Amino acid sequence: MAYKGYMIDLDGTIYRGKEKIAAAKRFVESLQARNIAFLFVTNNTTKMPKDVVANLANNFDIHVTEKEVYTAALATADYLDSLDSNKKSVYIIGEHGLKQAIMDKNFVVEETTPDYVIVGLDSDVTYHKFEMATLAIKRGAKFIGTNADTNIPNERGLLPGAGSLVRMVECTTQQEATYIGKPETIIMEEALLRLGLEKSEVVMVGDNYMTDIMAGINFGVDTMLVYTGVSTKELVASKPVQPTIQMDSLDDWDFDNDRTR
Repeated sequence: MAYKGYMIDLDGTIYRGKEKIAAAKRFVESLQARNIAFLFVTNNTTKMPKDVVANLANNFDIHVTEKEVYTAALATADYLDSLDSNKKSVYIIGEHGLKQAIMDKNFVVEETTPDYVIVGLDSDVTYHKFEMATLAIKRGAKFIGTNADTNIPNERGLLPGAGSLVRMVECTTQQEATYIGKPETIIMEEALLRLGLEKSEVVMVGDNYMTDIMAGINFGVDTMLVYTGVSTKELVASKPVQPTIQMDSLDDWDFDNDRTR
């Protein structure tokens, strides 16, 4: 059975920082030409969907809509909104995309005694921010980590990811965060709802075994690993559960037969 929907990672799969991955543009255009549903499911929390769409169009000549983008920031906001309606205060370590997504759900910022502390990627993070987050969690705030990515692939190499920041706060508070993004199922459940398909009809595509592929495995959908980003063949070979499909390039995928060329 041909896949009716594709969940696709961005960083390391569609591009590497500012570096184009030529096969990625062809892959997306093949999906569009065949009217196959797809959703970019990304652990990026720094951008809103409109920013992701603009970046794809302006820098990579890939043209999609905001409805085809689901970020860990949106998933975090959706998760918080599904909890206690009487708890609406937050302290956030993160950038505009995360803050805006949460504010759009009518949460308010509270530094001292928030209901929730959310930690995501923040390129301007300071000791003071960590200090405030640690104290708030110690006072009883629920600790949320947007995603567990320890690294972000870009044209310069592997940079620190949101997971590195979350783990620092875990260390200072001696508490584990509730993670939202890949490889957790929270973001996958909402992504599947947005596609309107069954698990058996979709595949998760990504470059990182520990996030993208484990998200698919944990959620019970097929997985497609492309070696253009974080994971290496040596690392993947050591794992007890292998991806459903492994490829060196997205050009290797045969849409018409649902197999590698």
